[in-house]
Amino acid sequence: MRKVIIDTDTAGDDTIAILTALHHFKVEGVTITGGNVDFDQEVENALYTIQVFQPDYHVPVFKGYEGPILGSQEGHVTVEDVHGSDGMGDSFFPKATQRPEEKHAVDFIIETVKANPGEIALLAIAPLTNIAMAMKKDPTIVKDIPHIYIMGGTNNSLGNITAAAEYNFYVDPEAARIVLHSGVPITMVGWDMCTKYSVMGDEDHAEIATLNTDLSKFFIDINRVVLKFNREVHKINGTTHPDTLLVAIAAHEELMTKYGEYYVDIETAGNITRGYSMVDINNRSGKEANVRVCEVVNREGFKETLLKVLEG
Repeated sequence: MRKVIIDTDTAGDDTIAILTALHHFKVEGVTITGGNVDFDQEVENALYTIQVFQPDYHVPVFKGYEGPILGSQEGHVTVEDVHGSDGMGDSFFPKATQRPEEKHAVDFIIETVKANPGEIALLAIAPLTNIAMAMKKDPTIVKDIPHIYIMGGTNNSLGNITAAAEYNFYVDPEAARIVLHSGVPITMVGWDMCTKYSVMGDEDHAEIATLNTDLSKFFIDINRVVLKFNREVHKINGTTHPDTLLVAIAAHEELMTKYGEYYVDIETAGNITRGYSMVDINNRSGKEANVRVCEVVNREGFKETLLKVLEG
């Protein structure tokens, strides 16, 4: 079974992505990055999600950086309006029995990658602060990471936190730039893929409810607030699942039916375009491609993957 580390700012769809990863991979650990909601709440959400899945092995959770790589909070806006005040659809679940580890997330990433060279893929579904800081602290890990799957950015499309930027890249654009230019093989699944291929509407939710498992009930609970938010703000009639889409593609790359190899860079200095992901589809820069960018997904295949996870 393939080994992964999940780096997450656990709220909403991050939790379903974690369930999907636990279903398909040997999860060596979950590292937490500042992002969606209060940092300590993100930690609790990750621990509770693991408890809901009930894996037959210990999955440790590590606290990482609570804010962007430069320490500036300019772009670190939490989004409780999207996911609920607890990040879990205002479900207010009890604390899990498991507690987080003492070791820092960055040290865990470095030590685990170095102990398993070429074996640990990273599933990045949060601002890229922890991963970038691991690369800065020990640059030798770069050659030992076989692949990073990143939910972030957009491919010449509107963002979801500003018109220019997707949330994860907006929160920490400097970290995104470090990771994208690291030389590690990267697959990027952007927000535009989420809105095209991951939306679960009323009929999908009804089908999920009929599964009547602990995991399907969990899915319905944590998606209550985002369903309302999407309808009112994004004018999307359903829930969005960017992080789960990313993990599903990492598990089943055939779900990604079209992709392009492009040069991608991140805007770090723009007053209006902070976190904008420049995907050079026409190679106007003349620079060598550094990212495999997802362009088309088998939507029915993704839904089938999701249902299999929620069946438990």
